[in-house]
Amino acid sequence: MNRRALVTGGTRGIGASISKELKRLGYKVTATYAGNEEAAQKFSQETGIKVYKWNVANYEECVAGIAKIENDLGGNIEVLVNNAGITRDGMLHKTTVENWDAVIHTNLSSVFNMTRCVIEKMRENKFGRVVSLSSVNAQGAAGQTNYSAAKAGIEGFTKTLALEGARNGITANAVAPGYIGTEMVAAMPPEALEKIVAKVPAGRLGEPEEIARVVAFLADDASGFITGAVIPVNGGLRV
Repeated sequence: MNRRALVTGGTRGIGASISKELKRLGYKVTATYAGNEEAAQKFSQETGIKVYKWNVANYEECVAGIAKIENDLGGNIEVLVNNAGITRDGMLHKTTVENWDAVIHTNLSSVFNMTRCVIEKMRENKFGRVVSLSSVNAQGAAGQTNYSAAKAGIEGFTKTLALEGARNGITANAVAPGYIGTEMVAAMPPEALEKIVAKVPAGRLGEPEEIARVVAFLADDASGFITGAVIPVNGGLRV
């Protein structure tokens, strides 16, 4: 497998696991990051995956960044994984315009920005895989109106792109993780973490590698008849 893949937010957490899994399977993988220079460079040194820094919420930066990657790889991006995301939690009556915009632009507008930059070449080449990360909280979560709205938007975007891309060999799918054992979750107070785990029928947090394997399955050439799906990976939460 020598297809060219790009993972946004691909140097830490779930994104890092996705990048590493795709490389293990033989993809030519690149990853973007936004701010943590030290973590990104360490990831690149350890994995051999080339990393690129830009703000995926900015369309012009996406155009320039993808052009550079395609030049470096010698061809167009064939597999796009939209993973980049942030949280700015708070009840709606306390949510600022700045925190609303930050989450919507980073988590949802970035999916448009990145996909818009690769979709025309995918159509020309009659092949493409777009896998976007949603969340169990796309169904709603108190204190996350911005995050839930963005993730629900990703699911609608995905289903519509699937309709538009099917006849050109392009699939669009989403993966909706539940609570995963990333650094961010591990940093929560123990009592809060216990309450979360207690709600999960499987009785544990998921592992980033479990998300990565589902993404890799959807990215594979053999998954060409799966499109418009939102696949929950949540240990039975809200099933």
